[in-house]
Amino acid sequence: MSLHQINPVKLFAGSGTTELAAKIAKSYGKELGDVVLSHFSDGEFQPFYNETIRGCNVFLIQSTNQPYDNLIELLLMIDAAKRASAHYITVVMPYFGMARQDRKDKPRVAIGAKMVANLITAAGAHRIMTMDLHAAQIQGFFDIPVDHLDASVIFVPYIKSLNLPRLTIASPDMGGSYRARSFAKFFNAEVVICDKRRKRANEIESMSIIGDVTGQDIVLIDDICDTAGTLAKAAGLIMENGASSVRAVCTHPVLSGKAYETIENSALTELIITDTIPLQRQSDKIKVLSTADLFAHAISIVDEHGSISDLFSVED
Repeated sequence: MSLHQINPVKLFAGSGTTELAAKIAKSYGKELGDVVLSHFSDGEFQPFYNETIRGCNVFLIQSTNQPYDNLIELLLMIDAAKRASAHYITVVMPYFGMARQDRKDKPRVAIGAKMVANLITAAGAHRIMTMDLHAAQIQGFFDIPVDHLDASVIFVPYIKSLNLPRLTIASPDMGGSYRARSFAKFFNAEVVICDKRRKRANEIESMSIIGDVTGQDIVLIDDICDTAGTLAKAAGLIMENGASSVRAVCTHPVLSGKAYETIENSALTELIITDTIPLQRQSDKIKVLSTADLFAHAISIVDEHGSISDLFSVED
């Protein structure tokens, strides 16, 4: 008797990630399971599984972007699966919310990423699958296995397809320089860095460029695009310094506030993102690449107790 017969796989979507979850399920070759979210009149909600999951390998697909209801719903889904005697619970979290709160950068603040890791583990998850954490060391906040997927395997083939004649990779800040250098190695490209100083969160005081962008086709690399202020300012500065073109690659499109207007009015030729967070509206400047096949492949490998190392190989 095969493992699939003993512990069948079932995929379920949280209400915040239904579109991506449906694509993952289709790529994996299964229908999404039936989970219902019932609401009370005061806004309280309760998920329940409308089918048996006893003895199953359950994969719960939900990003924890705003609102916080997405996180609470996920925690309740984990708890419900545990109490329904699921054999193994894997949380597929394309975007890990609170990841920017990964350290004490000033006195008397919370480390939100660690708190969320504790909550997910305490709720009963056995494994986490996510993509492009804001800081790789967040994996150490969990005492359960973490599969940390890399979106570069999706972005690199697309960038190569553009055939940019003088490609240079850029980081929009000093903190992202390692990410930019890791990306640049796929193209044997130079790296430039935009050094920014902030007054406060989401507000930039000044920015300067380290490196030469004259005549170059610049691709900015970042993991999260929130208000898009940093990318827009960096793009404008890069073009002012003589670049031929500037694009941006960003895994998680948080896109809050006036982000869409900021992108559309910026010097960016395009913003290349993934579907880890659903877009609130469409834009001619925003190109979406799907993560569905990558997550489906990872789910298959995890269920078969294989190695996910092959998922980090970039193909042309």
